[in-house]
Amino acid sequence: MEPKILWNYFLEILKIPHASGKEEKLRNYLIDIAKQHNLEYSVDKVGNLLICKPATKGYEDRKTVVLQSHIDMVCEKNNDVVFDFDKDPIQYEIVDGWIKGKGTTLGADNGIGVAAQLAVLTSNDIEHGNIECLFTVEEETGLTGAAGLEQNWMKAEILLNLDSEDDGQFFMGCAGGIDTAITLPYSLEELPNTYKCYEIVVKGLAGGHSGDDINKGRENALKLCNRVLLTGIRSYDLKLNQFVGGNLRNAIPREASAKIAVPSEKSQNFEKFVNEFYGLVKKELPVTEPNVVVQLQPIEPFAEALPNAETEKLVKALAAAPHGVIRMASDIPNFVETSTNLAAIKMQNGEILITTSQRSSIESRKYEVADQVASTFQLIGAKTKHGDGYPGWAPNINSPILKVALDAFKRLYNEEGQALAIHAGLECGLISEKYPNMDMVSYGPTMRGVHSPDERMNIATVERFWDLTLEILKNIPKR
Repeated sequence: MEPKILWNYFLEILKIPHASGKEEKLRNYLIDIAKQHNLEYSVDKVGNLLICKPATKGYEDRKTVVLQSHIDMVCEKNNDVVFDFDKDPIQYEIVDGWIKGKGTTLGADNGIGVAAQLAVLTSNDIEHGNIECLFTVEEETGLTGAAGLEQNWMKAEILLNLDSEDDGQFFMGCAGGIDTAITLPYSLEELPNTYKCYEIVVKGLAGGHSGDDINKGRENALKLCNRVLLTGIRSYDLKLNQFVGGNLRNAIPREASAKIAVPSEKSQNFEKFVNEFYGLVKKELPVTEPNVVVQLQPIEPFAEALPNAETEKLVKALAAAPHGVIRMASDIPNFVETSTNLAAIKMQNGEILITTSQRSSIESRKYEVADQVASTFQLIGAKTKHGDGYPGWAPNINSPILKVALDAFKRLYNEEGQALAIHAGLECGLISEKYPNMDMVSYGPTMRGVHSPDERMNIATVERFWDLTLEILKNIPKR
């Protein structure tokens, strides 16, 4: 695993808890390294960290470059894994040339970028002009660090964002996004003792990033579980006690479960229906979801359930709620323009909480689909609230740093890199608002399953990512 300096830092980062909003330990680790190497650093009011390194001899006349990564990670685990993201170090394994977590997210998004920055800051044998390294906070939960970035804090004219996930792909633009939260009160009434209680469990789905993976045909666990509920209401007098699933707004839900009851005289037929439904789903999703599981498990009787009218409203609204690709771009081949993610549902303290997120490379379309989602739930009396959102990053095919990166890739590997826009919320959009004249490009090693416990990173592409970064730094134009 080369280069050793980068991998050593990455494996150290895996030992340090750094969930979104809880990045202090990792930030302190970075500050300690800055102190050890006599590097200037500062922390802004929202917790972003900037570390500066002077140019090496002969490169003092180059434009200043800022390398940028976020220091938080998505914390997702399989239900059968006992793990505390606030305390436990990430356990990893290497399988067929990939490094992955053991039943949890790995945090390569964006730990590998952080590790690369540290390797650049502490290396004595690489060539570069003046460097700033920006470490942002709470990217995964709302781009808080980038949104709170101060103007005139950085001096750099060029930004290398190290938060992309495909070797050989260079991103010059990204989608903007907004969250739509739904709140619906619910009540409970006594469940007749003639009902048999079950738990519907949906698991084994691929999940993934709600931007990068939204067009890959992956199933949404909430939608799949809701299909069972809808038929259960219609044909088996189903009553609902609890419905939970999903977690983060930017992750496609992998798991969901519902505690339900049906009349005892209909229970056998209901069990048969669920088994047949599972077989149907396996036929629907043989390629995208080969590991899907739909189970019906008898459970201890519960005493209360939602009234029929409330259950029907909820389930029908979830069935109607859009999820997935809404519109493909008309000017970029095979590029998602607009999408929405039905991300999570929770029931607690008399309220149903539904989390969704919308993305688009066109600002007006972003708000259009957000209103579509909100309207669906407003029709059943739910309260809806849009988040502040974040802007997209307008593509610039004539970007000078994009050309430097593409030329460097061709020199190193005799391959043509791809210049693309991405249907995900890179921090570049927000940074460009504060620094409108900064030239930007985003790239990284190959990762798959990001934002899910299947997250994995291709080891061979990490070395290519490092060599490419050094080649770009060597060829930064003069001021």
